[in-house]
Amino acid sequence: MSDKENEVQEVQFEHYAHFLSGSIEPTNIEAASRWLLYAKFNKIEKPLTLHINSEGGNLGDAIGLADLMSGLGLPVRTLAYGNLMSAAFVIFAAGEKGYRAVGKNTTIMIHQFNDEMGGKYHDMRAYAKECDRYHHKMAKILSDCSKLSVKDVKSKFLRPTDVWLTAEELVEYGIADIIF
Repeated sequence: MSDKENEVQEVQFEHYAHFLSGSIEPTNIEAASRWLLYAKFNKIEKPLTLHINSEGGNLGDAIGLADLMSGLGLPVRTLAYGNLMSAAFVIFAAGEKGYRAVGKNTTIMIHQFNDEMGGKYHDMRAYAKECDRYHHKMAKILSDCSKLSVKDVKSKFLRPTDVWLTAEELVEYGIADIIF
């Protein structure tokens, strides 16, 4: 294969696949968002694949990317391997149903939203309400992306302790569709 053919193949791959690894934080989410928006505005018709290997991070950033994935109307397949934890779990679940694939040896963990707060009493009370909304948003997204009700999501995934799952359990709950 010539250098030009290799270059064309690399550019095509970059348009159809994106790698979300490391922490779920503004820099990673911005890159993934730019990739999705590029595909939308350039009318990319092939399915997109978001590769995920992350120990999690900022839930607000994850919810933002999940909203963008569903709101743009593009088929975004999700492929998880290595680590699928915390906020990354939410992004994975938001992938196109029927095309969410997880590696059989992937480390999978989900837990309640957590954060630290400090400051004035009234600010902390206001933030506590926002934390409750985040908790419910996460439960609603996971319910919409699975076979579970919001109540079941909260009891199975959002317990007081971290919840460790297998790839088989993800398929059973309707969060993943394929094990590889």
